[in-house]
Amino acid sequence: MKNIVILISGSGSNMAAIVKASQRDDWAAHHGARVAAVISNKADAKGLAFARSHGIGTLVLDHKAFADRAAFDAALAERIDAFDTPDHPVLVVLAGFMRILTAEFVNHYAGRMVNIHPSLLPAFAGLNTHQRAIDAGCKVAGATVHLVTPELDHGPILAQAAVPVLPGDTADTLAARVLTQEHLMYPRAVVNLLFKT
Repeated sequence: MKNIVILISGSGSNMAAIVKASQRDDWAAHHGARVAAVISNKADAKGLAFARSHGIGTLVLDHKAFADRAAFDAALAERIDAFDTPDHPVLVVLAGFMRILTAEFVNHYAGRMVNIHPSLLPAFAGLNTHQRAIDAGCKVAGATVHLVTPELDHGPILAQAAVPVLPGDTADTLAARVLTQEHLMYPRAVVNLLFKT
């Protein structure tokens, strides 16, 4: 059995999509995997209630309680590693986790940590992706699932989904259309990664 630990900072809509897919498609029986825990760096993250209501253990680890990024990442790795055993290897899934992770943390989970980014990488790494795509005159936008590496939003691409940029689109309307595709793509990408780890 592989344990999936999902990290969130807010509503956790991608986490919810993964949890729903894992329960609907019985990942435990068919893929030998389960969502073991959801961890947030914010106590008021709305996604925590969703996880609890679906029988998944949750944990809050407030990054503000630590002296620096390295101390927070070390404590976070300790919590995640509690789910990481030879019989139950862990896969770390970032789902709206709004923290830049240290190279030490990322390297510790090399090949076992995945993220979703709301652009067609390598275009528009970082923030404000939808407005930047509109401002650049892009005809398509989308999202990318990628392995996490120390360089922000530059890991090997696992999956992408594209949507048209429509006349009159705002960052919000484009974001909503992209998010619909994220919710379909991310669970499939996680399943595909499970077969490789």
